[in-house]
Amino acid sequence: MGKQDELQPIIVKKVIKKGDGHHGGAWKVAYADFVTAMMAFFLLMWLVNMTTDEAKEVIAAFYDPARDRVSESTSGAGGVMGGLSMSPEGAMADQLQMPVPPRDSGSMRQEQEFGEASRNIQNLEAQLRAQEDSNFEDAQRELEKAMRENPELEELARHLHIDITPEGLRIQIIDQDGRPMFPSGSANMLPHMKTLLTKVAETVRDMPNDISVRGHTDAVPYPPGASYTNWELSADRANAARRTLLDENITESRLSNVIGMADRDPFIEDDPRDAQNRRISIIMLRETVEQAFDRGAFGDNAARPAPRQAEPPPASFQRTPGSVYFP
Repeated sequence: MGKQDELQPIIVKKVIKKGDGHHGGAWKVAYADFVTAMMAFFLLMWLVNMTTDEAKEVIAAFYDPARDRVSESTSGAGGVMGGLSMSPEGAMADQLQMPVPPRDSGSMRQEQEFGEASRNIQNLEAQLRAQEDSNFEDAQRELEKAMRENPELEELARHLHIDITPEGLRIQIIDQDGRPMFPSGSANMLPHMKTLLTKVAETVRDMPNDISVRGHTDAVPYPPGASYTNWELSADRANAARRTLLDENITESRLSNVIGMADRDPFIEDDPRDAQNRRISIIMLRETVEQAFDRGAFGDNAARPAPRQAEPPPASFQRTPGSVYFP
């Protein structure tokens, strides 16, 4: 065996790396927190810049330490807070209680008086409407009874249409096929029309309501270029009815208006040319509370409502829900 065949020693080298090495990902969490905080900060700055001065005042008042937001009730805990509640008594903790600026006694008194006046007017108006409806029903029954009991009027009953509307008691004298109230194209009242209108006048003569007289025509037009149209015809027929009412001792002061409606308000909407669209409407207009007071409808002991205001009272921070204003 030669020297080359002798065992050589095995040398193992251990290499130790030097340097800072890997420190983990904790820095990433810190950086993310920093970025989140900066984003929240810039968002806050943007919100502050966009908020109005009024909103800032409300928010500042809410967080004002001097604001009495602590309830005086105690729970007997005897601790540091002594059982004090940090939320307004009776309020839910998750509700934001917006502050209401205090109102001076003058404003509160004015609002109180205005509210009482509004309720007074509403009560009087409800009383007036109930009385009016009763009077209207009585007049309707009286007129219908007179039509049944008088042979001359009984045959004209089909020309009469009576109803109660939000505007008042409406009495309509309506044309029928073959028996008109006026000659075609004329405002000269036929005798049976005058008889019927005279009975209407007798029925409503003692009622306190003002009267509106309205003439209506059908939609059959005059020839093109005619200077006289359904507008003039309806107005002339309404004026003819007005003159008859005055002849039957209806005082002129009760006539609120006399209107020619032409064919704009048909009785038979599906057929504007129907004969029944030609009619005279006598409307007993509903009274206002002021008018009823002027004639003593509420008695001597009733308190007269204050004149209606052109503008509502000064607006407070919060208005009572359901308040009614009378401009």
